[in-house]
Amino acid sequence: MHSLVFLCAQKVVSHHSTVRGALEFIPKELYPVLFKAAFMDKRTLVLQDLVQTWPFPVLSFQKLLRKCQHCDRALLQEKPNKLCVQTVILGVVAYLNEALEDQLHSQSKRQRLQVLDMTGLQDDGIDQGPESMSLWSRTVTLAKACIDVSKHQSKCTKRTSKRRKGPYSSSVALPPPQPISVEVHVDLFVNSTSYGVLKDALQNNANSMLRLKCRDFRAEELPIASTVGLLEFLDPTAVRQVDLRFNNLGLSGLRVILPHMAKFTNLVSLKLPYSNIDVRRLSAGMEGSLHYFATQLSRLSCLKELNLGSSRLSGKLRQLLGNLQGPLESLELAFCYLLPNDLAYLTQSLHTPTLKKLDLSGNNLSDSLLQPFQHLLEEASSSLLHLDIMECRLMDIHLESLLAALCRCSQLRYLGVFGNPLSTRGLKNLLQRTMGLLYLQLVIYPYPVDCYSETLPWPPTSSNLLNGSVDEEKFSRVSAELQQMLLTASRTDAIWTTNLCRHNTLDYFNL
Repeated sequence: MHSLVFLCAQKVVSHHSTVRGALEFIPKELYPVLFKAAFMDKRTLVLQDLVQTWPFPVLSFQKLLRKCQHCDRALLQEKPNKLCVQTVILGVVAYLNEALEDQLHSQSKRQRLQVLDMTGLQDDGIDQGPESMSLWSRTVTLAKACIDVSKHQSKCTKRTSKRRKGPYSSSVALPPPQPISVEVHVDLFVNSTSYGVLKDALQNNANSMLRLKCRDFRAEELPIASTVGLLEFLDPTAVRQVDLRFNNLGLSGLRVILPHMAKFTNLVSLKLPYSNIDVRRLSAGMEGSLHYFATQLSRLSCLKELNLGSSRLSGKLRQLLGNLQGPLESLELAFCYLLPNDLAYLTQSLHTPTLKKLDLSGNNLSDSLLQPFQHLLEEASSSLLHLDIMECRLMDIHLESLLAALCRCSQLRYLGVFGNPLSTRGLKNLLQRTMGLLYLQLVIYPYPVDCYSETLPWPPTSSNLLNGSVDEEKFSRVSAELQQMLLTASRTDAIWTTNLCRHNTLDYFNL
């Protein structure tokens, strides 16, 4: 329910001409609630005026759009409106251009806005409507804004240098104005399409009045040289996460890129999925590359999250993780062709007692990995919050043998078992046995094998389960029964779903 203050703010921002004429008289303490009201109601003209006259040194999306005493709607958890985000950026650009013109006419004012923090905006990479703005689009828009500001800055500098000279003597010069700049804290997503514009923006970063300071950096399908070039432009103290995917790097490519990570002294998360690593048949030269890769990983002193998904790491987990300086809290090893000795090492390693997130999806846990995985679960039970074991060929009998260890994970919040050949009976047993896990809020489960329209080959592969035809009537009955079990147990707070879209919103930093 909105407070009276917020309702009044909504009324005020609905009249742009009134707000514009009254801005200099509005107490600065009202700016945050007016910003949120304007953002929520898409009052873009008012929003730009508020940003252009922002009275505080920091304008933070995370702080302004979260739930507060005035408004119980958390806009930060919604996909950002494209027009509103563009308007905020335009407001900052207008503020800087105005400052440039003031300097040109020797009317310098005290700098107000210094930092625009755009981190934390929702972006799950899917279901982007025409009104929402993806991370990729925000990156391009900001990069173009930086380039435009730099061009305007260059023109004004030339005009200022002429005006600073005295009318009769070139030796008489006026003092240079105090520099004004705004630092944009932002997450960046770049691919081959946006590489050029982002590179141009980052190249001018040091001297520009609008400067990008990257927190989380994500690059897809970029050549090695382009990736390295962009990494070199980033502020080494600001980067928290580097996510390089679909880049076909291989061990030889990672050998080039990893040394550039060491300068990121606060790097917590490194994601390298789909990097085309295969250690199963290494030549003598590639053995050296693997050793070098492990050595470079060990130099990342703050590393807490590592994603090596879809790398073929059979038997090499000890070599890769054994020399890390501290324990990991998130480890993603989906589709990594792990062997029993990999899980045996992990169970005994310094990482397991601190693991909050573990993803072993796509590894065959139904055979020789079943018992090592059970031991791993037992060792991680006190800390584990998030467990993904999708497409692991787990049938009812295998899941039954894991339930005792799984039920010891008292802090577990999320469980992903989608893509496993489980029956309705197996799912009901899973729900009944995990009812005591009071923090378990989300379970993504598979369509039961007895709900398929045609008889599945046995045991079915992941492809059989994903491509098979589900009898919607049968499944609706099963889904209703599961919901009734939750209702009977007073666990309506827990969500059981087959919808994988919910999975994409989960993140290590939100655990």
